[in-house]
Amino acid sequence: MQKDTGFYYVEPNSCIDGNIPRLAMINDIAGFGRCSTTVALPVISAMQVQVCPVPTSVLSNHFAFPHCYFEDYTPHMREYLRVWKQNRFTFDGLYCGFLGNVEQTAVVEEFLNYFQPSVFLLDPVMGDHGKAYATVTHSHCLSMRRLLKYAQIITPNITEACLLTDTPYKADGFSPSELAAISEKLASLCSGHIVITGLHDSDSFINYVWQDGCHSLIETPSAGASRPGTGDLFASILIADALYGRELTSSVKKAAGFIAACIHGSDKAGVPVKEGVLFEKYLHLLYPIR
Repeated sequence: MQKDTGFYYVEPNSCIDGNIPRLAMINDIAGFGRCSTTVALPVISAMQVQVCPVPTSVLSNHFAFPHCYFEDYTPHMREYLRVWKQNRFTFDGLYCGFLGNVEQTAVVEEFLNYFQPSVFLLDPVMGDHGKAYATVTHSHCLSMRRLLKYAQIITPNITEACLLTDTPYKADGFSPSELAAISEKLASLCSGHIVITGLHDSDSFINYVWQDGCHSLIETPSAGASRPGTGDLFASILIADALYGRELTSSVKKAAGFIAACIHGSDKAGVPVKEGVLFEKYLHLLYPIR
């Protein structure tokens, strides 16, 4: 008689034949702090997508901590991908996060031209709170604009949307008409769908969605302080849903709700803000309904 371990596995419907989408993820790896690949990989995996990481840099932790080990992986990226080509791997999608320099954007373009994934989500990590990150030069911004033309979905925060469109930034108060003007500029660079994040009013977080000239504002009640890694969580949910052909606005609502639950739980548990969100406790909310 088989021992009852108390654990029962139910084969997900989408995995009965072992055929789930395969996603390449070009992003940095931060060992501590719940951001980038550290959060994206488990979230996308929970949504039944195979994740294959390509590191752009390796960090001991993100930069909000007083000390950080950082290694730029640029010199190794092409050799890494050359072996993937030799092995004739194929990918249904690409999710691209932090790119530290112009050469890395060129590597992404080479990946897209060779592997030709059907879905490409670009999260143009360039800055926040009105300021560009120290690694973002004018040349970097121009090269990021060139990548936009390949993307089916882009998820800039409002700072990045302003940087990409040469729009003056302001801390708050962007009107729907101003957001539409920014989106029109982005749409001239990107034929895909646009989701602008990082917007807020007194008691809500707001995501602005632009699809084929139509737009919508999606408001989610604020659940607590903004934390590192929430943008990574947001983009991860959108790309996993996109690979299953799910509608974008519904995915944005799902991602915003999931992040709100994680923030609320993190505040309740007393997790320090710079340690990100307690997402592990809420992964079950992303499991597909069977």
